[in-house]
Amino acid sequence: MNSKLPAVETTIFSVMSALAVENGALNLSQGFPDYAVDPKLIELVGHYLDAGNNQYAPMVGVAVLRERIQEKFQRVHGLIIDAEQEITVTAGGTQAIFTAIAALIRPGDEVISFEPAYDCYAPAVTLFGGKMVPVRLVAPEFAVDWDYVKSLITPRTRLIIVNNPNNPACRVFGMADIAALAEMVQNSNILVLSDEVYEHLVFDDIQPQTLLKHPLLRERTFVIGSFGKLLHATGWKVGYCVAAPALMIEFRKVHQFNVFSVHTPTQYAIARLSGRCVTL
Repeated sequence: MNSKLPAVETTIFSVMSALAVENGALNLSQGFPDYAVDPKLIELVGHYLDAGNNQYAPMVGVAVLRERIQEKFQRVHGLIIDAEQEITVTAGGTQAIFTAIAALIRPGDEVISFEPAYDCYAPAVTLFGGKMVPVRLVAPEFAVDWDYVKSLITPRTRLIIVNNPNNPACRVFGMADIAALAEMVQNSNILVLSDEVYEHLVFDDIQPQTLLKHPLLRERTFVIGSFGKLLHATGWKVGYCVAAPALMIEFRKVHQFNVFSVHTPTQYAIARLSGRCVTL
């Protein structure tokens, strides 16, 4: 077997989680909580199972959940998102990230990413023949040197991946960061993948700003969200992608032949519960 990922071993999350179980240790490596899911949400999943919502959901996600996501973006960010053309429900944030990369990256393309970074970015880029161009963020501020990033851009640069808020560095982009990123990609064919799964898990009274608030980035960015993180139900693997219609068309072409659709009763349950949530 000629491996497409010869340097990749079992993800560190699996290794550390297994060691934590083996040694009875506190597991600080993998991002799942040690407190229970909202009992009402569990009750709702059971309700929709019993009600017969057990067949394929629409490929793009059930309409009522996409409408709740639409409402969230309007309430939290003041953005009008088209639930039909700009939102797709995914099997978790990682699947959404993989799908966006699969839709974009061709052999020889370069992808800029900021490290420390989620370990799924680089393997996905490599699988499709792309080359990672890492930017190391330095403690304690983990601030981005945008002039340095600009120096890394070449005619082959196709995508810039950001994780905002960043895990594990906790760096949150300010409006100056977003403006600098927008200036960098204008007058180019560079697109942006913004991993925003920790958007509502930020302290110190900081309000993260989605990259979609910038008019130029609104047309060039795939934003990834996660209900697993938001509702601390990581094992359910439900997330979403938001992007402009032209980008979403290409995203869905890959999504439909990857997972096609996401667990139906869970989608309905999250949509029903969302009316009780402060942030969604």
